[in-house]
This record gives sequence, C-alpha cells and structure tokens, in this order.
Amino acid sequence: MFAMTLEWWEPVVRAAIVYAVLFVLVRLSGKRTVGQFTPFDLLVVMLLGESVSNALSGGDQSVPAGLLGAATLIALAGITGLVSSRSRRLEHVLQGSAVLIGRDGKALKEALRRHRISEAELDEALRESDCPMTEMHLAVLEADGRISILKKGHASKDD
Repeated sequence: MFAMTLEWWEPVVRAAIVYAVLFVLVRLSGKRTVGQFTPFDLLVVMLLGESVSNALSGGDQSVPAGLLGAATLIALAGITGLVSSRSRRLEHVLQGSAVLIGRDGKALKEALRRHRISEAELDEALRESDCPMTEMHLAVLEADGRISILKKGHASKDD
C-alpha cells in the first residue's frame, strides 16, 4: 500500500504530461466543453478521467504514487492560474476570450455555428436573463462557456 513500484519522479512526470495533453485537447474542443454540461458532456468528462487513469498511475497503485500525481495536478492547475493572472497574452492563450454571438436583437449565426452553439441555447440564455430577443443588446459567449446577455438600455457607453 505504501511501497511505490515506480521512481518518485515518474508519477510527477506522468501527471504533468497527462495534464498538458488534456489541457490542449479541452482548449481545442471549444468553450462549450468547459461551460454548462449536458449529460453527454458529463459522460465525456467521466470517460476522459477513466481513460487516462492508467497513464497517470503507470500501474503503481500505492498511496504515495497517487498522492504525488494528485499534488502534481493541483500544482499545475495553480501554476496555470498564476501565470494567466500575470500575463494578458498568456491568459488569452490558456483561458481564451469572450466572443460576440448576438447584437441588437439578432443572433450572429456564423459565430454560433463556429462555436457550436444552437439557437436553442441562445434562447435559453435569453430566458434566464429575462430578456426577449428584441431587447437584447449583446449576447456574449464567455471564455468559460457561459452565455452572458446585456439588455438594451443597460449597454456601456463604449459600445
């Protein structure tokens, strides 16, 4: 249980590699992957965890190896957050940026298509914001996958 079958550094390297590859794959899959989960999205996340579990452990089922892997993943998440908070450019690369998907009561269909957002999802965000389409000034797909709605009359003077 406590005797590691791998060198101490191997779970650290394995966790770092899996973290980096999954980070890139999730970023490439689009904003909606990390936003509001559908049952399908939840299933994909659960299966991702299962599919990389052997890559993380390398067959070492000991408590120290598991804790080293977990500590490495938490440290990498912290470092990613720290780096992105210190550099706007890296923040954009690591976390993405907001995208305009609707303006002045009209959905921007090309932006919806490019980011794989259905009109039904936009309609749902409008309902949640208690904003009919005709009163929508801006609809924005945030970097975290949420859809933000700004009503007409509440727009900033910079728009």
